[in-house]
Amino acid sequence: MKRAIIGVAVVAGVVQLTATPAQAAPQIDPVKALKAELTAGRAVNVQSTAKVTYTRSLVVTSGLEGTIGFDRRGAAASDVAQTLQYSEDLLRSVKKSKPAEVEALQQGPIRMISTREASYVSGPIVDPALPQGTSWVRYGTGLPPGNLVLNVLEPATLKTLLSHRASWRDGVLKGSIKATKLAAVSPSFASRFGTRSKSGRDGKITYTLWFGQGGLVERLSAKAVLPYGDGSMTVESSTRFSDWGRQVTVLLPLQGDVLDRDQLGDKVPAEVPGIWN
Repeated sequence: MKRAIIGVAVVAGVVQLTATPAQAAPQIDPVKALKAELTAGRAVNVQSTAKVTYTRSLVVTSGLEGTIGFDRRGAAASDVAQTLQYSEDLLRSVKKSKPAEVEALQQGPIRMISTREASYVSGPIVDPALPQGTSWVRYGTGLPPGNLVLNVLEPATLKTLLSHRASWRDGVLKGSIKATKLAAVSPSFASRFGTRSKSGRDGKITYTLWFGQGGLVERLSAKAVLPYGDGSMTVESSTRFSDWGRQVTVLLPLQGDVLDRDQLGDKVPAEVPGIWN
């Protein structure tokens, strides 16, 4: 049986990335540079971390590593590994409602191959529920972003971040933006954090972007302070991008190796676990 092929680049496992020094401010428009990469068969390696702080004792952190591939519409497919860790107080709270899920998450990373329409998940979080001969569970969850707060793979988002800069020197740009303004241009931010808080209060995101000589983002650091209950929560995420333009292809799992989440009922999580989802 042939595998389904998506015309974008992806590695079959975790990708190791290295940091690169900041370069001088790009001589070309970064939005144009990004759009030039949005071609079927091209991709970028990502290594990202995220931390969500609800209170001092309720904290969850996560890591994501792999490759995101493109077509002319933008990010089209990805192959990544995710890890998830809870603070002690949050771990005790989550264990009360989902003990098996928490135990599985602590055993190893989640492997996830995604398109815009679905994600295929493997690893300890789903293995016990799968019959012999199957390895993947299909969810109706789309692509994880390269950065939990700011998806700079969206041209409109990158353009907006450039326009809200406070400084741009030696290839390093710093800026800030209100959450409602970011949600208006970024579908990924709006889908995760909403377009407006119920309290009417607005959040704020501060960020730093590092550009290479070709105008592409090589590193991103963002911090969002968002309304949460009567107070606020803090979301921090840092991402490194490397090997822009690499040429590989995403192979979806064989159909015979896959079961839909609905076929397994409550034997697997209702949604893909992870901060990015």
